[in-house]
Amino acid sequence: MRTFLQNEQLRLRSPEPEDLEFLYRCENDTSLWQYGSTLSPFSKYALHQYISQAEQNIFVSRQLRFMIDSKKDDCVVGTIDLYDFDPYHNRAGVGILIDKAYQRRGYATQALKLLIEFAFGFLHIHQLYAYIPTENTDSLALFGKLGFEQSGVLKDWNMGLDKYKDIAVFQLIAP
Repeated sequence: MRTFLQNEQLRLRSPEPEDLEFLYRCENDTSLWQYGSTLSPFSKYALHQYISQAEQNIFVSRQLRFMIDSKKDDCVVGTIDLYDFDPYHNRAGVGILIDKAYQRRGYATQALKLLIEFAFGFLHIHQLYAYIPTENTDSLALFGKLGFEQSGVLKDWNMGLDKYKDIAVFQLIAP
């Protein structure tokens, strides 16, 4: 029987109350806001409510957040999300964040592989996509390495800290 969401090094799992401090730190890191749609800080109360009430059914909430657990380090090293799930067109966006202390250890590659296997093999999603700032060369390389193809560039799409930024659109169609 095939297993999803884990390998020898990593486990992808739902957020737990113990993840509050990690999520609080990540969601309130203003240097990361330019990559998403966050416009103001999250309180611990709001994040606690999210964790306790999060609907982990992608067909209901249209999104899934996973915590990335390192089995070796026995800690959370990041998050990976399916978002904007569209059940009619059967596609979802992918977002990933690896804590700075754990970058460059292969966690992003492994977590993205696990998410792709889960999305295509279990959820039977037809297509995954990612919006990546063109200056984020590490993410461009990561998604390209795992078979995503760049299908376009959205000019001046996201406001960065000081100017508008171009966003590369990457897509991966299920085999």
